Amino acid sequence: MMAVAVLAPGHASAQTVVPPGNSQAEQPPIPGASTKRTKSSGTTFERKYRKVYGLLKNDAKLRAKIKQQAAAYGIDPMHIVGAIVGEHTYNVDAYDRLQTYYVKAVSYLSSKLHFAYDGEDVTDFIQRPQFQVCADQSGSYALWTCRERVWNSEFRGKTVGSQSFPNNRFSAVFFQPFYAGQTFGIGQLNPLTALQMSDLVSRVSGFPPLDTSDPNKVYETIMDPDLTIAYVAATLKMSIDSYRKIAGFDISQNPGITATLYNVGDPEGRAYALRAENKTRAAEGKEPRMPEVNYYGWLVNDKLPELQALF
Repeated sequence: MMAVAVLAPGHASAQTVVPPGNSQAEQPPIPGASTKRTKSSGTTFERKYRKVYGLLKNDAKLRAKIKQQAAAYGIDPMHIVGAIVGEHTYNVDAYDRLQTYYVKAVSYLSSKLHFAYDGEDVTDFIQRPQFQVCADQSGSYALWTCRERVWNSEFRGKTVGSQSFPNNRFSAVFFQPFYAGQTFGIGQLNPLTALQMSDLVSRVSGFPPLDTSDPNKVYETIMDPDLTIAYVAATLKMSIDSYRKIAGFDISQNPGITATLYNVGDPEGRAYALRAENKTRAAEGKEPRMPEVNYYGWLVNDKLPELQALF
């Protein structure tokens, strides 16, 4: 049964606990792109799930790393497990062995990578006057989230001066030098997310801050399991905190919700949107809308008993 706070959602001090499990009996629709990608690889979602499940089951060191980072960030390990399972079921196949991720991480040290678009490095791009509104932001999350908003409002799909910019995500245009949409490592993080989490990870885990001037280090970090799981944990912790402080929901007991937010991104923006919607619903005498899982989070909740048994 759901525990409800005295205050309504929308107040920072409100606490409406989202209970474990799925509220929908059936899985929400899976995007066509994910289905097409899986079919073209000659596999199925179930086989991909079984592969990542096998990696978790057979690698005690990986499970230990997950538990260690979950404890450091004060979250249930199932949130990290859910993110890993969702990504490797609907995005890319997991490698059979954790060692392969280490090998891949080292390989990025020998590549000369650039965070740039149309010959302009992102470190120069963010010096444009449009980004001055972000100058007073403190912390890597606030700073890079602000810059992402500026990209969406001032550049995305627009012509600025004589230069046209793609109608695509900031992370895809500037931070994925191999091809747009590419993510890496056991957590399938994109570089922009890692940059946003840099301060939190540095504070909690003691890792050196990431910098756009060293793209190779960013890519090594998100490929290396000894480093990237901390960034996965930090991302999930940010989602939990954002929904509690902004929207008034405690989602810490529902890994499917945090997995959904890990999949779709922008947890802070979505928390504000949910708060605004529920404020309107309250004014209309309607019940508040609870946070909801998508296809990705639904799978995590559905498989949770099996995954919990591993830990």
